[in-house]
Parts: sequence; C-alpha cells; structure tokens
Amino acid sequence: MNWLYLAGIIVFILGLMFSIALHELGHLVPAKLFGVKVTQYMVGFGSTAWSRRKGETEYGIKWIPFGGYIRMIGMLPPRPGDDPTKVRSTATGPFQGLIESARDAAQEEVRPGDEDRVFYRKKWWQKAIIMSGGPAMNFVLAFVFFSILLVGIGLPTWAPIVSPDTNTCVIPLAEQRTECKATDKPTPAAQAGLKPGDRLVSFDSKPIGSWPDATRLIRSHGPGPVQLGIQRDGKPMTLNVTLIAQDRPNLEDPEKVDKNVGFLGVLPTEVMQQQSLGQVVGYMGELTARVAGSLVNLPEKMVGVWHAAFSGEERDPEGPVGVVGAGRMGGEILASDLSNEKKIAIFVNLLAGFNLAIGMFNLIPLLPLDGGHIAGGLWEGIKRGYAKVMRRPEPAYVDIAKVLPLTYAIAIVMMIMAGLLVYADLVNPLTLTN
Repeated sequence: MNWLYLAGIIVFILGLMFSIALHELGHLVPAKLFGVKVTQYMVGFGSTAWSRRKGETEYGIKWIPFGGYIRMIGMLPPRPGDDPTKVRSTATGPFQGLIESARDAAQEEVRPGDEDRVFYRKKWWQKAIIMSGGPAMNFVLAFVFFSILLVGIGLPTWAPIVSPDTNTCVIPLAEQRTECKATDKPTPAAQAGLKPGDRLVSFDSKPIGSWPDATRLIRSHGPGPVQLGIQRDGKPMTLNVTLIAQDRPNLEDPEKVDKNVGFLGVLPTEVMQQQSLGQVVGYMGELTARVAGSLVNLPEKMVGVWHAAFSGEERDPEGPVGVVGAGRMGGEILASDLSNEKKIAIFVNLLAGFNLAIGMFNLIPLLPLDGGHIAGGLWEGIKRGYAKVMRRPEPAYVDIAKVLPLTYAIAIVMMIMAGLLVYADLVNPLTLTN
C-alpha cells in the first residue's frame, strides 16, 4: 500500500474525529448551560482508549472512530404517577418490559440532588436547542470547509488563457485526432503569433471576462479578420487575426455539431477561481437540496448499494458512501498525481460534504437520531402552548420511552445499512475515477 494512500486515510479519520468531537460539543455546551448533568463526553465507540475526568464529566476517546456521544442523565421520564427518585417494579409484556427497563436504567443515573438536572425536566425549547446543537455544528463546519474551498482555494474553471496543450494546426472535427500532420494548415492563432500563457482580454473591442465569453464571440463572428486584445507577461497587446470557418461541437450538446462557426484555434487553461462568501451560501444551498433528495430516496439508493455489493453492478456516484469508502477516497486523493492545490481542494470538499450529509441525516425526525429528540421537544412545546391558550392543566412531559421499540427497530436497520455500506465500500468502492 502506497504510504500516501495510508496517510490520506489517516488524515480523513482525523478530520472525521474532529467533526465528531465538535458535533458532540454542540450538544455538550448548551446541555451544561441549561443545567443538565453530563456524565460522559466520548469521541468514538467501543472500549475507551483514553479518558480524563474533569468535574462531573468524563472526557475520552474510544477505539472505533465512527461516532460519538454525550451521556445526559434523565433522558427518559419515569412512568406517570411514579416517584421520580425511585425505581418501580418491572412490568410484564415484551415491549412494556423493554420500555420500563430503559426507564429504570435512566432513573438509576439520577443521584439525590440531581432531580432538577435531568434532561426530560428541561423546557421544551431547551431540549430542542441541546439536540439541535450537534447538527448545527456540522452545518457550521460544512460552511467553514466550503468557505476554505471556494473563497480560499477556489473552484476549477476554464480561463481565457492559451493552454500549452493548444494545437498549432487545424484538425478537422471528423478526423478525431490530436496530433498534427505535415499537411495540416496552421490555426489562425498560430499564424497571429499567440503563445501559451497569453490571456484573451478583448475581441473586436468587446471585453472577454471568461472562457464562455471568448467562445461565444469567436463562434458568432464567423470567418474573417478581427482585432484580438491580449495580455502577455502582464503587458497589453493587440493582434490582427483572421478567423476561419470550422465545424465544432455544440456547446450545450456535444453530440450535435455547429456548422461553419468562427474558429481561432486555442484551448483554455484550467485555473482555481476564488469565489465570494455569497457564492458559498448558494453553493451550499444547492448541495443541501441534492443531499435532501438523496435522503428521501435513501431506501432506493440502498437497493442499488446491495446490487453493487452482491451482483457486481456499478456503484451510483450519487449514492451513499460509508466511512470506509470516504476514507478510501481520502487515500486515493493523496496518492493521486493531482497538484497539491487540487488534492487539498478535493479533501476539503470531501470533509465539507461529509459534515453536510451527517448534519442533515441527524435531523431526520426519528429516534435514535437527534431529529427524533428535537421532534419530541417541539411536540411538547405545541402541547404546552395549546394547553396554555385553552387554559387547560399543563400536560406531562413528552414520553419518548413509548416509542423505544420503534427506536430499537430503526437502530437495527441503521446498523444493517452501515454494515452493507462497509461491505460495498470494501468489495466495490466508489473512487475518484468512477
């Protein structure tokens, strides 16, 4: 295994753990601010690799870096009518027994004097804020990473700068070749003396701000003489160019051909163009809509992952990727022949997209996800608001323990999905090339 490949996996895991740590911090800070007792703050799952206690909270790192949690006391309320400081006898029935066992476990964490520091007794909006803190931190991280990518590094774009790969001869479109023959005629650009690195700044006195501007002006002009403004080594120059007519692929549909359009004979240069913060918001909004669509179609996408894993079908590039697959992509990025700038850009984009996806996934209003707890807090707020308006007695706390059987079922489905993704990422992974 290439050491750069291994380094890429390690860097991605560190970035993932950093994201998880901040996600859990997003829960921890408001929980402590609102007086909830937090006994553990852990990054990772499994056995503990390192921990240290500070005050009433144990902070630590576990060996499996694919998640994290904070432990708040009193997540579940006692059964209505029970003394919240005492554990009641076990109920009968499989589901009821499951619910009451969870209640008992939650109540056993409550020590004398902690009765007002349990999660379930906090105001509905405090619960919603505490549980929203994790996904919110993921969105903040995604915005920071996307800002680094777009504002600091830039997005790859074609600039109106003559590429070193530009051919100096006219090759008919029908011949589908890239090498010049001795019988080929020189391009108008070569005849006019254009050189690699020259920037096209104006065409027939019309400004050129981008490569699409240059393409549109050249093609629409047709054959004939024109003045071309360029910058060479920072100095402005004007060249007299005589365009010729050529058949070229349609800009919107490359399968179609535009007949006898103006032809200069230059290729653009790919550059990293920096964007504004406003464009970061638009870019992130666009990706958010795509991720939301993917989450809606997640069951269908997972069927595709199943076929890819067990039938050898091609992985959907728009389909879900697990932590293992993303880690492999991290290794592939660092081991590639791309420039360092592009490696950093793709890596930052990978971490940004991962945080955006994790944040949105956690907002799904189902337990055990954060969104399920947020939904419970909001429903409690609606109930209490309605009771206040109607002058009715204050309702009891929303009892999420009643949906624990469904919660466990969803957790099992999520574990199966995670296992399937790990297997698919091992036997039929998505790569940068596919």
